[in-house]
Amino acid sequence: MDEHIKLLPGMRLSSSGRPRLDYPAVAALAFPFMVNSAVQAVLNATDTWFIGRMSPAATSAIGAVYWPILVCVVLFGGIGLSVQTSVAQAYGGRRYTRASQATWTALWASLFTTPLFVLLSLTGMSIFAPFDIPDDTLRLALQYWQPRMLGGPLGIALWSLLGFFNGVGRPMITLWVTVTVAVTNALLNQLFMFDWGMGIAGSGWATDAAQLIGVAAAAVLFLGKATRQRYASHLTTRLHWRALLRQFNLGFPMGLLIAADILGFALFQLMQVRLGTIDGASTQIVMMLTSFCYMPAVGIAMAGTTLVGQAIGAHRRDWAFKVGNGIIWISVLYMGVIGVLIALIGPWILPFFANSADPQAARVVARASVLLWIAAGYQLFDGFNISSGACLRGAGDVRLPAIMVLALSWLLFVPLAHSLSFAPGSGWVNWLPQYGLGAIGGWFAALTYVCCLGLMLYLRWWSRAWARITLPLN
Repeated sequence: MDEHIKLLPGMRLSSSGRPRLDYPAVAALAFPFMVNSAVQAVLNATDTWFIGRMSPAATSAIGAVYWPILVCVVLFGGIGLSVQTSVAQAYGGRRYTRASQATWTALWASLFTTPLFVLLSLTGMSIFAPFDIPDDTLRLALQYWQPRMLGGPLGIALWSLLGFFNGVGRPMITLWVTVTVAVTNALLNQLFMFDWGMGIAGSGWATDAAQLIGVAAAAVLFLGKATRQRYASHLTTRLHWRALLRQFNLGFPMGLLIAADILGFALFQLMQVRLGTIDGASTQIVMMLTSFCYMPAVGIAMAGTTLVGQAIGAHRRDWAFKVGNGIIWISVLYMGVIGVLIALIGPWILPFFANSADPQAARVVARASVLLWIAAGYQLFDGFNISSGACLRGAGDVRLPAIMVLALSWLLFVPLAHSLSFAPGSGWVNWLPQYGLGAIGGWFAALTYVCCLGLMLYLRWWSRAWARITLPLN
């Protein structure tokens, strides 16, 4: 076996000389990704915790806009998400300057999105008007929406820079930058929200400021001496329109896939807010708690994107399939176990996310305790969804998976969640059956959706249809 094959990441040779998955090496790569994603979960939960100190109404308000914010950033920032795939394939093919060029291309793209995010920040009232959110909740929600939209380009720029380090297999750098952002965000939340009296808007500005610091730190490392020497990161700053188009063709379906999934959950969350403060607040808290489950799984899956992308770049599709399978089953096993553990300890940790002085706090905790068990089943199949989708992204197979997510989210999940959540006459439309099961019914709809999506993406990976796709960086 030649030396190049021996050096493929995540590979070891058996006693007979055949390539085998090196689980310790995969774990060594995946662990920083996992910790980084766990830190990201802490970052997400930080805003909820600080806002929860205000009132359940404030928690419900952030729940109304949390998913729409992610939808906008992911949909218009797909080119930033594509950096990891582009860089991993370039690295596997030893095209090192192409790796830094892909990063600069995404940074230019993040700058071009600024006018769009400014427009979104100013039109929040019109965007949310059709959803009949209570006036007090909507007022609080828009106070958080505006600064988060203005900071959208910063989030895309941060993804672009961290995607470079993820793609070249250096997730420890990503981890330290993300820790810096998380700690800064927590400190600034206290300062802006309470010390300076900015309330819920202060939480949004704190996140923006923390992201700006993260972008600065990552840029310093990206332009550091070691990176310049190998990747010529200081010489690839010029924007090439053909490279932008090529990366957009890869990144837009990635963003669309994730945005379609998130938008379904955004509407799902808005449904729960429409049901009332109890359902809205309990669903938002469960979303944040389960992020401690799925965000580390995202880290495992991101290792899959890197390893599969590097194997594809080295023209070893057979190895890409083997390493992808290993990543998928590691992710599924992790998600199943940790989902049950979170449900078990839920009654002890849920009170920390509610203001005990509020008369509705006990009901919020009781409802969330039930939802955590439904979410445990959801997490198991979400393991297939997250890891299979990540491996397909590493292989550059993004268009058909995006169509799958669009169809299931809009033709199955959203209508089913509406039917199961609302009682007759209380929903957004009257032509769907309505069973009035509240948040519990909505979460069963989410479980049904992710079961179908996870299995379909896994079958797409198992079919190896991605092996016939032309490499986007060739």
